[in-house]
Amino acid sequence: MSPKGKKANVVLILTDDQGAWALGCAGNGEIRTPNLDRLAREGLRFDNFFCTSPVCSPARASLLTGRIPSQHGIHDWIRRGDVPFEWGEHGPVIRYLAGITGYTDILAAAGYTCGISGKWHLGDALHPHLGFSFWKVHAQGAGPYYGAPMIRAGRIYHEPRYVTDAITENALTFLNEQRNSDRPFYLSIHYTAPHSPWDRENHPPELYDDYFDNCPFESIPIEPMHPRQINTAPYGEGEKRRELLSGYFAAVTAMDSGIGRILEELEAMGARDNTLIFFTSDNGMNMGHHGVYGKGNGTFPQNMYETSVKVPAIISVPGRLPAGKVYHDLLSHYDFLPTLLDFLAIDNPDEEALPGRSFAPALKGKTLKEKPVVVFDEYGPVRMIRTGRWKYVHRYPYGPHELYDLREDPEERKNLYGEGGCGKRIAELKGELDIWFNRYVDPAVDGSREGVAGKGQLGLAGPAGGGQKVWADDWHYLKEGT
Repeated sequence: MSPKGKKANVVLILTDDQGAWALGCAGNGEIRTPNLDRLAREGLRFDNFFCTSPVCSPARASLLTGRIPSQHGIHDWIRRGDVPFEWGEHGPVIRYLAGITGYTDILAAAGYTCGISGKWHLGDALHPHLGFSFWKVHAQGAGPYYGAPMIRAGRIYHEPRYVTDAITENALTFLNEQRNSDRPFYLSIHYTAPHSPWDRENHPPELYDDYFDNCPFESIPIEPMHPRQINTAPYGEGEKRRELLSGYFAAVTAMDSGIGRILEELEAMGARDNTLIFFTSDNGMNMGHHGVYGKGNGTFPQNMYETSVKVPAIISVPGRLPAGKVYHDLLSHYDFLPTLLDFLAIDNPDEEALPGRSFAPALKGKTLKEKPVVVFDEYGPVRMIRTGRWKYVHRYPYGPHELYDLREDPEERKNLYGEGGCGKRIAELKGELDIWFNRYVDPAVDGSREGVAGKGQLGLAGPAGGGQKVWADDWHYLKEGT
């Protein structure tokens, strides 16, 4: 507790398509992230943290609600329903999480002022909901870095500033409004970086040119194009590869600079020592890893590569968390809601219905009584179980399925499914996967029964969709770079 008994503030910094590998403190010597590296030195970094689904909208919904996609019904990135123009000319906005509680609802009820700056992408971007009172969001999921569609007072406008800077400055506005408040605050800072586009015109030239001219990009593998790559992200070889990586790295570094400004403001407010900061990304990202450009929907059928499902994760509260420690146990975004409420000593009204478990003791340097040894992911009909050594991927209804021994094959090069001697292992993992999902799935929005192709969600899943077409299928396989 802070002076006067005030509860800790919370700042969630959520990036878009940032791989766990795209951090200096995670061992990448080429990408410049000095402020995030500082945050890791001052706090706790997790090197086995996983998203709940390797694509933006379902992953973000799971982080906010603590529910898996087959509980909240968002199974793909939202293609229609954020703003009217997504329908062509005009159409309805859709509240995809209507009737579902987010932790921001719980915090608001507990007296927190809740604000968000940046990417929302969970439907109805025009109006505040889920406990937020400060609402300055991106109108869609992604777009240009200059001229980005944004929401102000329920209306769409095009932001002339570099959108990363605009998101930072809107977050600073919220913090300034809280400077003299007696109430604790929660702030979501949701950057669109480092999501594409990655061309020079979309990023600060000095950053882009520095990477383009001087970075060898040896931290990124060069591999043949994956045979199932689809056009969900730009890709290319040779000079095109250098252009794309320059934009991606520049976007991360520009965002890191904005995070530095947030840290400075918290310190100037005298709030840094009483503010829990959680930094993570919505999903992982391949920038040539496995020959893929994109995340889980970089391929069809969707993939569950480590580079797609692992996310960066840092938590810091100076003086209250171990400094500079790296935590290795398996954790997931669905564990964040129970952990946050546990840390803040706020009751979790849906504890029994949620799959996550609190790891708050780890934030205090303690050993968890029950160490997490398994995490699960889903992306529509694709499901994954991951233990410390094994990964099994099951694709409903017919496959192909995958089994990897990550101790012997950490790069996931050799699929052992169908190999002699693996039948018992597969049966055990498939059985555990079935038991876990059967416990938590809502049959009305069960992703294993939905035709999710990674090309966008057009409306509500299950019976709530009223029989309308829900899953987009109008993209083709790539023949050349985009």
